[in-house]
Amino acid sequence: MTGQSTPHDAKTTTVWIARAISYVVYAFILVSELLLLQGFLLRLFGADPSAGYTQWAYNSLDRVMEPFRGIFQPVEVYGDAVLDTSILFAMVIYGIALLLMQSLIGWLTNKLHRLERNLELQNAMDAANANQPYPGVTSDGTPVIVPTTPTATTPIPPQPGGTPPPPPAR
Repeated sequence: MTGQSTPHDAKTTTVWIARAISYVVYAFILVSELLLLQGFLLRLFGADPSAGYTQWAYNSLDRVMEPFRGIFQPVEVYGDAVLDTSILFAMVIYGIALLLMQSLIGWLTNKLHRLERNLELQNAMDAANANQPYPGVTSDGTPVIVPTTPTATTPIPPQPGGTPPPPPAR
């Protein structure tokens, strides 16, 4: 069977790829959320827009704020300080997206572990059927318990008093 791809391998690979893509999207959203927080605080404290760092921060903020521009009017607090409610709204939306991505990553991780455990169980059962030893643990350390079929034994005659005998110890 070396070199052949099974449907189980394809499922596992697909889940791995989906999980990797989800992590990349999660990282992008997290960085966007941090840029929004930074831009919100710089605007709220009235940072000098001519400073190099502030220019970079506002340019980065403009990219992640593009879909949210103009939803709400900014509120001038005092001097150059501005309470930009559009940034707050964007932070809430990106935060919800982060929670959804975290849930998706958790679901994909559980599915991946389930697929790996099923593969390990199948390998253990195949080894047991072939009377071969098997390590007994999955890649994540979960013990593999191979279901055994009861062997044909001679029945034990009933005990006096009508109670069945206890099952033999395994």
